[in-house]
Amino acid sequence: MAGLRFSVMNIVTRAPTVLEQLARNVIASSGSPDAGKAIEGFVTQTDRDVAFQLESCVHCGQCADACHFYLVTHDPRYTPVYKLRPMLRAYQSESSPFAKARKWLGLATEVSSAELTEWSKLLYDSCNLCGRCTLACPMGIDIAGLVRRAREGMSVAGFAPADLYKAAERALDSGSPVGIGWPTLKRQIEIQEEETGVKVPVDVQGADYLVIVSSIEIAAFPENIGAMARIFDQAKLSWTIPSAGFEATNVGIQIGSRDISAALVSRIVDVAVRLKVKYVISPECGHAYTALRWEGPNLLGQAYPFKVVQIAELLDQLFQEGRLRMRGKDQRRLTFHDPCQLVRRGGIRQAPRRLMNAVSEQFIDMPSSGEANFCCGGGGGVSAIHRAEKLRFAAFECKKEQVAATGAEALVTACANCRNVLEDAIEEHGMTLQVLGLTEMVAQYLEPDPLTTSR
Repeated sequence: MAGLRFSVMNIVTRAPTVLEQLARNVIASSGSPDAGKAIEGFVTQTDRDVAFQLESCVHCGQCADACHFYLVTHDPRYTPVYKLRPMLRAYQSESSPFAKARKWLGLATEVSSAELTEWSKLLYDSCNLCGRCTLACPMGIDIAGLVRRAREGMSVAGFAPADLYKAAERALDSGSPVGIGWPTLKRQIEIQEEETGVKVPVDVQGADYLVIVSSIEIAAFPENIGAMARIFDQAKLSWTIPSAGFEATNVGIQIGSRDISAALVSRIVDVAVRLKVKYVISPECGHAYTALRWEGPNLLGQAYPFKVVQIAELLDQLFQEGRLRMRGKDQRRLTFHDPCQLVRRGGIRQAPRRLMNAVSEQFIDMPSSGEANFCCGGGGGVSAIHRAEKLRFAAFECKKEQVAATGAEALVTACANCRNVLEDAIEEHGMTLQVLGLTEMVAQYLEPDPLTTSR
C-alpha cells in the first residue's frame, strides 16, 4: 500500500512561527484569485515524478469507471484524470521538455482565472482524494495524489472553495475547523466520566499514549471518548488527552496546502513532545491519520520522537494480546464501511475486520470492500463544501448499492467524518439504517468491570 500514500516534496525543517505565517498567507489569498500564481503553483508541484505521471496517461478511461462521481452522472468532466487538465497545461507550456517549442508554435494556451474558477468544482467538489482511481490506473498513476498536488496550486492562488478557506482560518485561530475549544471538550469529558464512571486523564506528563480527537467526535459523537476511557481502563493503558493541541482534523489536507497541514500537525507534535508520550493515537478520522502518520514528518522536516498508531490498530493489538475481555456479540447482520484514508491509502484493512468478528455474530463484507471500497462521498473536504451537497448525495448511490447487497441491519465504520456523512446521506435517500462507530462497538461488548458497575 505504500504506493498509494501521498507524497510530499520540499522537506525542510521550519520553525512553528514560520509555519503559522506561511499557513496564514494561504488564507490571505482567498480574496484575490490569481491565475498566474496558480500556474506557478502547478509548475512548482511538478517535479520529475509528477511530470512522469502526467506524461504516462494513455487515456484508457479506466479511472472513470472507478469514480463514483462519474458512475452516477456519466459526465465526462468527472473522469478523474480530466480534473488534472489545468496542471497538465501549465506543465506543458512552462516546464515540459518541449515547452519552448510549444510556445513558438503557438500550441501553448494560458489557463485563465475563469477556467480555474470553474475547475475548482472539479478538483474539490467532485474528488474525495479517495484513491480508487489510483487503484484502477493500469499505468500506476497516483491520480488522487496528483489532484492533491493540483489543489496546492489552487489553494495558494485563491481558487479553493470559500468554505475550506474559512475552515482553515478557524483551525488556525481556534485550533478547530468548526471553532470548538477546550471548554467544550472539557464539558464533554465530564459528561462521559459521569456516564461511564471512568476518569479521563488530562495533560498527564509521561503517559504512554496521547489521545487526540476530531471536532466531529466532540460535537456529534462524544460517547466515543467514553468508549475509549472504558477500553483503556480495562486494558490498564497509560494515556492522556491534552487540553491544547487535541484537534486531529487537518483541513490542510483537504484544501491542499502543505503549509496549513504543517502548521496544524506541528501543534500536535508540540504537545506530544511537551507531555513526553511514546505514542499518539490518531482517532476515527481518515484525513487526520494521513496528515499525522504519513505526511507529518516530511512536512516538518524531521522524524517524530513518538510513534503514531490509529485507534483501530491499537484496539486490535489490545484484543490480540488478550487485554480486552469481551462478552457477547451483536446478533444483527452488520457490515463495515472502509474509510478510504485508513484502508485504501493507509493499509489498515484486517484490524477492523478482526474487531468486527469479535463483536458481531453476523458480520458480512460489502462487495468491492477493503481497498476497492467506495468512499462515503464526503472525504477530501467535500462534506464541508456547501455547493457540493447535491453531487455528494448523488454519489452516495454507489455506497447505497454496496450496503443493500449485504442486507445489513446496521453499518459500522472507523471514521467520524464518514459516519456523519453516511448518516446525512442515508436520511436524504430515505433509508432506515443505523450507523455505528467501531470503537463504541468494542466498548459495548466489553465484559463489565465489577468496580465500575458498582459505582
